[in-house]
Amino acid sequence: MKYTHLTQEQRYHISAYKAAGFNQKEIAQKIGVHPSTVSRELKRNTSNRVKIYFPVEAHKKAKQRQAYKSKTANFKRTEATLKLVKHYLKKDFSPEQTAATLKLKHAISISYVTLYRHIYHDRIEGGVLYTHLRHQGKRRAKYGSRRKNRIANRISIHQRPAIVEQKERIGDFEIDTIIGKGKRGAIVTMVDRASLYVQLSLPVSRRAHIVVHETVRKLAPYRKHLHTITSDNGLEFAQHQSISKKLGCDYYFCDPYSSWQRGINENTNGLIRQYIPKGSSFEHLSKKEIKHIENRLNHRPRKSLGWKTPHEVFHEKMKVS
Repeated sequence: MKYTHLTQEQRYHISAYKAAGFNQKEIAQKIGVHPSTVSRELKRNTSNRVKIYFPVEAHKKAKQRQAYKSKTANFKRTEATLKLVKHYLKKDFSPEQTAATLKLKHAISISYVTLYRHIYHDRIEGGVLYTHLRHQGKRRAKYGSRRKNRIANRISIHQRPAIVEQKERIGDFEIDTIIGKGKRGAIVTMVDRASLYVQLSLPVSRRAHIVVHETVRKLAPYRKHLHTITSDNGLEFAQHQSISKKLGCDYYFCDPYSSWQRGINENTNGLIRQYIPKGSSFEHLSKKEIKHIENRLNHRPRKSLGWKTPHEVFHEKMKVS
């Protein structure tokens, strides 16, 4: 059986799903690899000190192992290819996304592992390509909400139609907020489950009526395609019935301390942290900057979409729905 090299993003998913109680076969199915790949990953890269799987430490171990096996990590390609590589990396494509795009659009075959090596050596030589990577050795925030259930008339995610889980239709959104430094300021993040299409907003406060206004403003253009919205139990979503009424869709809540039930939204928030690191102040953020991040995410090819972009998939499905 051929071994599949895992990306750092996949290792974060392994950690999250393992913490959520998924077995190795289920985890493998979730991230699209063979069960033996997950088994081998946990066996080889679990911390020897505390017998816990840490994704950052696991990724470092794997990279060190790959570097040791390679006698040279020089990136020997033509200037034209190098220019294309830099072009996509500077658009914040991951190495895997860059490799896939080069193959599909330019008929150039380069392993994403080779691209990681190129970025590593570029950094050693004083380059800045590594700054365009999503993760830069920082551990992802722990899953789980700390808020208590104080929202009236909430409808549980367990009552949500089964079709939502299939992720075949557009219009099933997950919604969350990212909080700024000192709990000041917030970014409302909305992502479509089927296409990964993102809508971002920078409200003037986290008050529920403001979040209602921003959610409706961003999703109203897609009202006729909306089916459901799912959020955590944050008090900023206390006026969920108003959102549901104004957008003509159903609204559901995850179980407390179960943000993994909004895994797509959580992953999207992690992508946003590439641009706005955890602990950053939102004081000087502008709507223009938020729109820039939104466009970046919506126009990056995604592996789960067959290397199409969220924008392409969402609008293609809009035409037929």
